[in-house]
Amino acid sequence: MAKDAIKILVTGAAGQIGYALVPMIARGIMLGLDQPVILHMLDVEPAAKALEGVKMELIDAAFPLLQGIIATTDVIEACRGVNIAVMVGGFPCKEGMERKDVMPRNVPIFRAQASALEQHAAPDCKVLVIANPANTNALILKESAPSIPAKSITCLTRLDHNRALSHIADRLNVQASNVKNVIIWGNHSSSQYPDAHHAIAITSIGEKSVKELIADDHWLDTEYVAFVQQRGAAIIKARKLSSALSAASAACDHIRDWVLGTPKVDSVILNLQTKSIFSFFFNALFPLYPRSNQGTWVSMGVYSDGSYGIEPGLIYSFPVTCQKGEWSIVQGLNINEFSREKLDATAKELVEEKSLAYSCLDN
Repeated sequence: MAKDAIKILVTGAAGQIGYALVPMIARGIMLGLDQPVILHMLDVEPAAKALEGVKMELIDAAFPLLQGIIATTDVIEACRGVNIAVMVGGFPCKEGMERKDVMPRNVPIFRAQASALEQHAAPDCKVLVIANPANTNALILKESAPSIPAKSITCLTRLDHNRALSHIADRLNVQASNVKNVIIWGNHSSSQYPDAHHAIAITSIGEKSVKELIADDHWLDTEYVAFVQQRGAAIIKARKLSSALSAASAACDHIRDWVLGTPKVDSVILNLQTKSIFSFFFNALFPLYPRSNQGTWVSMGVYSDGSYGIEPGLIYSFPVTCQKGEWSIVQGLNINEFSREKLDATAKELVEEKSLAYSCLDN
């Protein structure tokens, strides 16, 4: 039976990330190859002609899943009835500016978008904020739309998560798909803490701890952390523009796992359901084939409930699992002294950003 189309809003759709993201959505990368979509694209008036050009290209691509396109500069029209909102547009941090400099400019943007989403989006709309500072922009949106549940508003740290997976995979000379359960804690900024202490790699003899396989705590706590923290800056230096393709891909990963769920138990290649008859014969024929025996978590910026000693009310990146459209923070992970300091440092930065955001909201 054909599925009903899902309405997906992308703000800043004529920009770099938006231009990379909308064809991925239309091709089914975000929600699957059997899920029709209707794209709502929003941008500012100066970008209206470019936005119309993006719409023309989407039409010319003849995507089978794309059942409709709305391209507009009207925030109410853009938000009407949407089931998923990907907030890419915001005032960028330009050369010579600090994050605090863009906060007063982003507050009215996200306040207006929050109001439109609250009044016109579907009641169960899921919101992903990408525009930086992502954590605090998400908090502004949440505070400006009190009727939208806190669990419906998230920010993107999946790009950092994917960078962390890939860097470990490169170190171990394995595929990125064979590494899982890294964690990005805290802010999507240079204070974030990429934590590999709980990560697992799937090898020819089964699952092994990344910490055990690398056997170099100094590298994991210094070079690895710095690489992930500074990867965005390195890309800007190389291409003179910020990450777009990888950010768009990460946005699809974030929404896909949120909506469809994170894997519970998977095999490396086939991801077979354990009750299927094919899996039965596969397991019988290849009993030593490497498999994962632990579920997978991902990193998402979510509304803190006090887990791991993080102040409630911050939008903070935690390890989460997702099921039936709901995320849950992974509990019970051991946090060593080194990690504790890193978790607290990035939380401190977010507390400072929250204070500034609230002062802007008050004004």
